[in-house]
Amino acid sequence: MVGQILGNRYELIEKIGGGGMADVYKARCKLLNRFVAIKILKPEFINDEEFLKRFTIEAQAAASLSHPNIVSIYDVGQENDIHYIVMEYVNGQTLKEYLDENGALYWKDAVNIAIQICQAIEHAHKNHVVHRDIKPHNILLTKDGMLKVTDFGIARAVSSSTITMAGNAIGSVHYFSPEQARGGFTDEKSDLYSLGIVLYELLTGRVPFDGESPVAVAIKHIQDEPEEPINIKEDIPTGVNSIVMRAIQKDQALRYQSASELLNDLYKVLKQPDAQFAKARTTEDSPTVRIPSIKKKELVLEMDTSGKAGDDAVKKKKKDNKTTVWAVVTSILVIFVLGALMVKGLGPVVYSMFNKPEDFIVEDYTNQNFYEVKGKLSQYNIEAIEIRKHDDQIPKDRIISQDKAVGERIKPGEFAKIEFVVSDGPLLVKIPDLRRMEYRQAVIELRQLGLEANVIDEYSDVVSKGVVIRTEPDINAEVKPGTVVNVYKSLGPEIKYSLVPNLIGKTKSEALNLLVGAKLTMGKIYPEDMTYARDKIVRQEPAAGTEVEEGTPVNIYLEDYNPDQKYVTRLIELDNPDNYGENIKFLVNITRSDTKRVETLYSEVRKKSDFPITISIPVPNGGSTLVRVYLDNKNYMEFTEEFNKRSNETNTGNTANNNGNSNNNGSGSGTDNINDTNNTDNANNDNERTEESGETNHAEAAG
Repeated sequence: MVGQILGNRYELIEKIGGGGMADVYKARCKLLNRFVAIKILKPEFINDEEFLKRFTIEAQAAASLSHPNIVSIYDVGQENDIHYIVMEYVNGQTLKEYLDENGALYWKDAVNIAIQICQAIEHAHKNHVVHRDIKPHNILLTKDGMLKVTDFGIARAVSSSTITMAGNAIGSVHYFSPEQARGGFTDEKSDLYSLGIVLYELLTGRVPFDGESPVAVAIKHIQDEPEEPINIKEDIPTGVNSIVMRAIQKDQALRYQSASELLNDLYKVLKQPDAQFAKARTTEDSPTVRIPSIKKKELVLEMDTSGKAGDDAVKKKKKDNKTTVWAVVTSILVIFVLGALMVKGLGPVVYSMFNKPEDFIVEDYTNQNFYEVKGKLSQYNIEAIEIRKHDDQIPKDRIISQDKAVGERIKPGEFAKIEFVVSDGPLLVKIPDLRRMEYRQAVIELRQLGLEANVIDEYSDVVSKGVVIRTEPDINAEVKPGTVVNVYKSLGPEIKYSLVPNLIGKTKSEALNLLVGAKLTMGKIYPEDMTYARDKIVRQEPAAGTEVEEGTPVNIYLEDYNPDQKYVTRLIELDNPDNYGENIKFLVNITRSDTKRVETLYSEVRKKSDFPITISIPVPNGGSTLVRVYLDNKNYMEFTEEFNKRSNETNTGNTANNNGNSNNNGSGSGTDNINDTNNTDNANNDNERTEESGETNHAEAAG
């Protein structure tokens, strides 16, 4: 039907849903240029007068309603054999889809959703419309969080005499009211029961009654008591729990009597979550029946009458009065007993009071659904008692055995009962949510549930080291005891290592290519203020061959244009480490004698564990360099390096001495002689050292 135009106005674009009696299409209104939703009766029902009647009722009932929480009806039409309703198009999802995605909601969110639904129901009831099919599937959730109740397909304009025909109950069995399941009287309180079931599901993530078949579920609505929501989720406030339990009372007289009454409690519970709301009325609270009083004048003896005739008249009047009183009392008792029996659904008991019951012959009920058997036996006033037992072979709710033999005769009545062992299905354990839990604690929790844990290491960029990433099977999966559950433990981000290449003698561009190939990055380039450089690397940090994490920056030191400028290394040790935090701001300023200006040699944040740190100091030919070291913006050390072509041994000794002074004083100064690294000077120095060494040896020999 896509592409068809209805009423020369509505162009069908796509099918977006469907139900038991109609399909829903998204369409464009050519007149108003807007999107609408069109519900079209399915072809197989166009000749069915009952369905056409219900379809017409939907249009009439919904069109009379105008409320922000109810889907608006725009138009109703018929074209050939096509019966359709044009209504508001809601771009969103059903509440059922939202529940499937998010599970049980926080109680305040659930109450706020229930308030919007209840507002819609209140408006409908004030217009004498009962929805009769309130369920999450019929509630649309817009993208801006607005709820809209839709599908008045089985709603009826009701009066005080509206009764659903037995065997013809309409709606969804999980949200049925007991009177709908029985085919009894249906009114506004039936919608409130269904809303109570919806709120129950919003709070707990499940419906109170479930079973293998619709019949089994319907029987549970009539006979079984639901588990209270607060027993399923302990964080549900007592006030919210009491509202739900009152809304889903089986007796209509014990529920909320109007949507307005329920709405008031929903508003109150948001402010007072644990407030004690007024309890629902019970059958024991039945109002006292007013018995017509016997007037005194009817009991007064007429003084002017005498003799036997007068006495007979008095006796007759007393007898008549006594008969009247007993008749009234007896009528009241009969009405009260019958009323109580009808409320409890014990029609067969009434029957048995006036009819002599025949023996009931027990059948073989094994492998049948317990709730269906329970319903059958109740018709004969026989109680079905269940004893639950886990069984790996027999499906849940199926009868395993019975205590009465097949063919045995029992007398129906108050004490008649049959005991059944009923399968609770396999003993299953639900996998808890272990995410974001320390993996050892997760293993303990699984073992306490009777499950085995298999820890698997896995790298993760988002989950901290040692924390559970996920489990297999996943959250809420039901498994048998002893099942092995894979627990994926985070190793943190995967760290890969690389070897630092040798950059000495390379140009900056060559060094960059080597670093990229090793998955490392270019660090700082020293000296920082050097604008004219030979572009030749004389030193690197870290040193070549060091194993570091991928992405680690490598600092390089370039040789200056001055061929006579040399570099000397100096070891900076950390005195009193306890005085510093884990990260230390490290600043080194130098002043060379040839430029007389302050230059920043190092300015970075280093870890305490990086110390001692080796620094490379440029010293001009024939001059000196003043060095100032600052830690955390405080002067830590000060010393001077001088240029000298001789005595490398003296340099080493002085360096150690200066460090010693630094450690003792917190700052120090000294003059070091450095070795000329020029190739020619090295050769000369070697010769000089050889000569000096020889002289020393001769002196020692002479000595």
